[in-house]
This record gives sequence, C-alpha cells and structure tokens, in this order.
Amino acid sequence: MELNALYLQSVRKQLEYYKTIGEKAMAQLEEAQLFVKTNDDTNSIATIVKHLAGNMLSRWTDFLTTDGEKPWRERDAEFENDLHSAQELHQIWERGWQCLFDALDHLQPEQLSQIIYIRNEGHTVMEAINRQLAHYPYHIGQIVFYARQLKNSDWDTLSIARNASKTYNDGKFAQEKGIRNFTDDELKRLQ
Repeated sequence: MELNALYLQSVRKQLEYYKTIGEKAMAQLEEAQLFVKTNDDTNSIATIVKHLAGNMLSRWTDFLTTDGEKPWRERDAEFENDLHSAQELHQIWERGWQCLFDALDHLQPEQLSQIIYIRNEGHTVMEAINRQLAHYPYHIGQIVFYARQLKNSDWDTLSIARNASKTYNDGKFAQEKGIRNFTDDELKRLQ
C-alpha cells in the first residue's frame, strides 16, 4: 500500500480510537454530570462536545471546495451550555464524527497535497488533517479528565491501569514483531 493511503488509514484508526475514548468516558457518568460546570470560566462536557461537533461540521463539510470556517458556523454559540439531554448530546456528537468520517472515507490519497483553506489560510489536506488530529484529542483529553474528576470513584480506566504497566508490556512483547496500528488492540481492549 502506498504511503498516502497508509497515512489515511492510520488517521482514520486514530480518530476512531479517540472517539471511543470520549464515548467510554462519558458513558461512565450520570446524565446530569455531562452538564456540570465548576465555574463560569469552564466548559461542561456537553459544551466541549458541542464545540467539537461544530468544528467538525464546519471543517469537513465540502472541505475540498469551501473554506473550513463556514459562514453558517456560530463558534461562540458552541460555548453556550444549552443542550438539555444526553440523547441530544450524543446526537450532535455522532453528527460531527459522521461528517468527519464521511469526508475522510471519500478522500483519495493523491488529494493529500491539495490546498484547502481555513479562515483564508492555505493548508495542504494533510496539514489540515494533522491540525484536527491534534485539536480533537486535545478536547477528548479534557472530556476524559473532567469525567474522571466527576466520577470520583469506580472509574473504569481508559488507558493502562495503574500498576499494570509491566503486565501490559509483557503481553505486548510476548507477541511476534509486526507492523500494526496500536489502536487495533486498544479498541478491542475498550470494547
């Protein structure tokens, strides 16, 4: 498989992994906890989800032919805590991710060097993907951290469990060397 196709495959797997991490974190909370703000300067998990979805819809809708900051996007409104249910939150979450995955799935490897624009700043498609591959996990990390704080106890770890690194590594080194994406095992572990 050529390098650009491998890159797109890797990006897709990494984004699926981070989507799963966010979902597993949110699933451990009571519905009301998704909307908690610790003070006026923080965002609830629901607000972070709203922002992620808004960004995804803006960046990935017709992303090869229109600017990634769409005129219809109301970024400031994304930070208003106006979602009212977990169902509504999950619908907007899925809508954003579906838009992203649809765009990636229709992307051809030779398009990675094409220039696209975000706020009139030119990026190659690969640079734009990398920009979002940094942005989305940043916010997923916020969701996980916040969920962990809100849950307080009985947290099902989303990473290597505390004091289990040796066992985890022993299992990895017991496998034959091979080229594989780390997310393959991690997604199975999170199921």
